[in-house]
Amino acid sequence: MGTRLIVSLTGAGLMAVLAGCAWGDPNSTYPEYQRAGHGPHSSTPPQSVFGGTGLTLFSTDKPKDQADEGGGGSGIGVNSYLWRASLDTIAFMPLASADPFGGVIITDWYAPAETPNERLKVNILILGRQLRADGVKATVFRQNRDSTGAWADAAVAPETATELEDAILSRARQLRIASSES
Repeated sequence: MGTRLIVSLTGAGLMAVLAGCAWGDPNSTYPEYQRAGHGPHSSTPPQSVFGGTGLTLFSTDKPKDQADEGGGGSGIGVNSYLWRASLDTIAFMPLASADPFGGVIITDWYAPAETPNERLKVNILILGRQLRADGVKATVFRQNRDSTGAWADAAVAPETATELEDAILSRARQLRIASSES
């Protein structure tokens, strides 16, 4: 008898909930979302999640009301010249990950044809929106194949990362000059 009572009460409660929802009522309306200055009767267009200008990755055109931050496009969180220069400089290496908003580029292991028993990996971090000499940080990893065929970490000359950073900075300057001339 107790089970019937529980089932009856549950059924009655469910019916009350469904009746209160007004499913299928043609007169029910959904409230319109309105934010200050936006909505169906507003002349101001809504902003996107990427700001008023949207998402721009490699454009050098900026709205007139946006200050020049030396970075090219407004859609990425780092200097676009350094970003593009970094990608150009390591284009021969396979990419494992590239985050234009965080400014992180990680390559996969690359084995040069001349030295098949050696492989390299590079991590590049772009530190800001300005084109500055200290705006890019490169880390180079190297491994050698030992006699058993396993990869073992090997030392990298400290000037290797500095030379890579210099190459990226030179390419970034070239890209900036080319964009200002056009």
